[in-house]
Amino acid sequence: MSTAAERLASFSSALTCAAIPQSVLEAAKLHVLDTIGCGLAAHALDTAPQAREAMREFGESGVATVIGAEEGLNARDAALVNASLCHALDFDDTHPGAVAHISVVVAPAAIAMAETLGASGAELLGAVVAGNEVAIRIGMAAGESFHARGFHPTAVCGVFGAAAAAARLRGLDARATTHAFGIAGSLASGILEFLGDGSSTKRLHPGFAGHGGVTAAALAAHGATGPSTVLEGRFGIFHAFLHGTDLDIEPHLADLGSRWETPRIAFKPYPACHYLHAPLDATVAAVTEERLTANDVEELVMLCPPGAVRMVLEPAASKARPRSEYDAKFSLPYSVASYLTRGNVDISTYTEQAIGDEEVLALAAKVRYEVREFDTDDTAFPGGVRIRTRDGRVIERELPYQRGDARNPMSADEVLDKFRGCARLALPAGDVEGLEGSILALEKQPDLSALRALAGAARPVAA
Repeated sequence: MSTAAERLASFSSALTCAAIPQSVLEAAKLHVLDTIGCGLAAHALDTAPQAREAMREFGESGVATVIGAEEGLNARDAALVNASLCHALDFDDTHPGAVAHISVVVAPAAIAMAETLGASGAELLGAVVAGNEVAIRIGMAAGESFHARGFHPTAVCGVFGAAAAAARLRGLDARATTHAFGIAGSLASGILEFLGDGSSTKRLHPGFAGHGGVTAAALAAHGATGPSTVLEGRFGIFHAFLHGTDLDIEPHLADLGSRWETPRIAFKPYPACHYLHAPLDATVAAVTEERLTANDVEELVMLCPPGAVRMVLEPAASKARPRSEYDAKFSLPYSVASYLTRGNVDISTYTEQAIGDEEVLALAAKVRYEVREFDTDDTAFPGGVRIRTRDGRVIERELPYQRGDARNPMSADEVLDKFRGCARLALPAGDVEGLEGSILALEKQPDLSALRALAGAARPVAA
């Protein structure tokens, strides 16, 4: 029987834009647009310039566009820079079943490779969908198991998605693409220890994955080989990273090309970890409906599934008083306290100045949590809140599916509004409109010249 990598390679190497349902193409274009908007906002705020400056230091220019840089880079380095930047605000999408950021790895890698090869918009779009589907299915087989072992599935799974997209754009056949996957397995990495002190390595993980995937495809194109059993083999990804965990990728391969996961990738309404979105939105609903203020609240209890605890609630001391801007994005107590104090949660919530607000921190210290099992499947990020007011009322709200999930979707207009708000921080209105129009008609574009507008992104602005 064919291995998992061989089956994924047969699917991804043959996939064309014409074979993809229109609804899937529309979803993919919105996710590309959303990803680019996140990168433009991060650049405007000068959030994470390190990857750009580090790659430019090597002096290897190329034709692949880098957000905010007049001179382009080679595809490999451009993928690293743009993916890291697009993930810098943690505002980019997540696939709930894979528990991984998808577009932020696949789209920058595919764009960099497509620009380098002079590909059309349709070729780029087909490669993006191929990469999405590959990364997602590997992630879905593991679910939360990577997180439980301390690995970041965005990086571990994303390198395969980037390799699939790059191999497809190179025109590699199924055999060569399988080798690209086999090579990518040796480049899969990414640990969650940034949670220990609030450091910013997580921002780099999509960049490493994009860089690795582009490199793996190039090596395979020049004859390098990799094991076809890279996923399920005795020393493959699943056993090496998740030894002792019983998992089966077969159900996620059986319907390749008939069931599409790209439309199930969840957009983010908040620039923070997806585990805190549902309890935060539940709090927003309770406060809005009951017309509460921070002064009305006597007790605030977050209701969260077990998986959320280690990401956004513990250790309690650092979650109540974030040590860095990025640390705050993984703090539910800080985020909900910020909403109650300021009335909103947006990009400005997670700045250095904002996270030192003692009024917010005083309220964050009072936030408690309870672990709760929700009546949802394991592809959701549910959550809720219980508020006891000073006048004795108890108000409880739950959200089984976070906003932005396919089962509680953000509308296309909401996604476009998010893109415009992010992009206008860095680009003139005319360029924003042109970029939006080009990406929404990507399959009709003979080339990718419209993306050169990204090089003119300005920085910095006040949050």
